Amino acid sequence: MKKHITHAFLSLAIVAMVGCSNPADKVDAAKVNEAKPSAPDTPAPASAAKAYVISADSKVEFLASKFLPGGETPGSFQKFEGVLNVVDGKLSPAGSKIVIDVGSITTEKPKLTAHLKNEDFFDVPKFPTATFAATGVAPMPEDAAKQNLTGDLTMHGVTKSITFPATINVTDEAVMVKAEFHIDRYDWGMEYKGQADNMIRKEVVLKMDVTAKPGEAKAN
Repeated sequence: MKKHITHAFLSLAIVAMVGCSNPADKVDAAKVNEAKPSAPDTPAPASAAKAYVISADSKVEFLASKFLPGGETPGSFQKFEGVLNVVDGKLSPAGSKIVIDVGSITTEKPKLTAHLKNEDFFDVPKFPTATFAATGVAPMPEDAAKQNLTGDLTMHGVTKSITFPATINVTDEAVMVKAEFHIDRYDWGMEYKGQADNMIRKEVVLKMDVTAKPGEAKAN
């Protein structure tokens, strides 16, 4: 027993000396707040809004990491649907939403993918979907090329309001939203830490590269 404890401390010491960088340090942190009490969806006025349906070539990806050299784990969600509403040539938060099939999560390692689906992380049988419902879009004074996108992120049975910088382009043919930021998975109750000599960081980088084209809204 003493030998195992010593090995764990040595492993952690080696990790500290190596100084593995955290991928989350390279991107903005989402501002996380308690979500306001839920209310029925308020769609944009039908006479003013133009709906754009999220296309299949969009991407929703993530990057998790461990306190170990080469411990980065990229992954993605393969199935999702949603709609982005546009009013007066701008993205409208009213009714804009993306719904992710969490069971479609995938990584380069099948065993890891299965682990992410179980109760240690997403608990897919209990919480099969994750949803981001936009609640606000505001200018970003420090970066005119981006906007602050705010919305309620529901995941693992927990809803939090998050705000992150995004590049939003709107044309008659498409709406494109790109963003890269990190969240603390503990805020959504996913607190599996890993083993003493194989610790998993709580910060997870999320990357959205979404394109939506005019069409009939299908998101619930």
